[in-house]
Amino acid sequence: MLLHPEEQMKIIQKGAESIVDEKELMIKLEKSFKEQRPLTIKLGLDPSAPDIHIGHAVVLRKIKQMQDLGHHAVILIGDFTGRIGDPTGKAKGRIPLSDEQVKENALTYTDQIFRVLDQEKTTVRFNSEWLANMTFEEVIRLAASTSVARILERDDFQKRYHNQTPIGLHEFFYPLMQAQDSVELKADIELGGTDQTFNILMGRTLQKHVGMEKQIAIFMPLLEGLDGIEKMSKSLGNYIGVQEPPEVMFKKVMEVPDQLIIKYFELATDVHPDDVQNIKNRLDHDENPRDIKLELARHITALYHGEEGATAGKHYFETAFQQNDIPDVIPEILVDLEKDLLADVIPQLVERGFVKSKSELVRMIRQNGVSLNQQKITAEELDRVVMTDDVLKIGKKRFVKFVK
Repeated sequence: MLLHPEEQMKIIQKGAESIVDEKELMIKLEKSFKEQRPLTIKLGLDPSAPDIHIGHAVVLRKIKQMQDLGHHAVILIGDFTGRIGDPTGKAKGRIPLSDEQVKENALTYTDQIFRVLDQEKTTVRFNSEWLANMTFEEVIRLAASTSVARILERDDFQKRYHNQTPIGLHEFFYPLMQAQDSVELKADIELGGTDQTFNILMGRTLQKHVGMEKQIAIFMPLLEGLDGIEKMSKSLGNYIGVQEPPEVMFKKVMEVPDQLIIKYFELATDVHPDDVQNIKNRLDHDENPRDIKLELARHITALYHGEEGATAGKHYFETAFQQNDIPDVIPEILVDLEKDLLADVIPQLVERGFVKSKSELVRMIRQNGVSLNQQKITAEELDRVVMTDDVLKIGKKRFVKFVK
């Protein structure tokens, strides 16, 4: 049964950058509540970047909260638009993806999104279902629903136009195709980051043009990474991956800058808004941020690894960081024991988030910051063979065990 609209609104508003518009949303919620009819929530995903971190998961968490309120999500994989490339936020057009790349990335996406979303309340669709079958006449009619001046209101198009950077005519169709997706899905709500503002609002415009009730646009803010400055990004190394081991995830959350604690509670957890306000009051009354960060780390780790994973992550953190000892439970890396060299496992160390790059690891070795079985190693020892249960310590508190 759907909750009362006012309680729903409180949860939906939590952490949102903006909602267009809130009065219309309340009307939809009231009608949905009266009819006990779930709303259709749309999220479009570009299948060009399938590796999800908790910054990407901000909108997924919001959708999960609305699923818990009783609504239904439609994840729209832009397999057709992915072949064209969304220019959003770029100084120049993106390189289109091949059909094979799009399909491979889409499968990777669906594997990851259900670490967050309720699969029983989610439908996955591909926009090639309708866009690939449009006739040229239908394309012309779609183009006639807006003007060149309106399309050029997009910030990135404006910049490229004034900088005399080429804009392909096909790029003008991307926001129109995304808007057509909303028409086809009869979306009640569409979510996205603030970088998708123009495209999502175009969906409202096109729905009105064809005589449909306009979707509500909910924009979620971008989440800063562990450096507290730049947007969370794998390339910058300031990210927390949703598939990282619980010990790594817990430890990374403990690195969140104090000034971002509340923002992470709002955007990266499902903690109720009233409880988030209580946490804010505790911080305002000078409670130790570290204690509250332990709660944050437990909440986030439990979302992706369950309470058992959160407990293991906390144990690892407390042992390694408070007792200055080798933890009982250590993240493991599978290797071909007695054959692989230490240098051979560096790509896995980078992929799992233990180091940002091979050069960082080498630099730490030269600074006597890396140990194998509690013995400092040199750069020359990267050629040594790893053995069963070898424990590598990177820096002061990062541990990894090699297993077969």
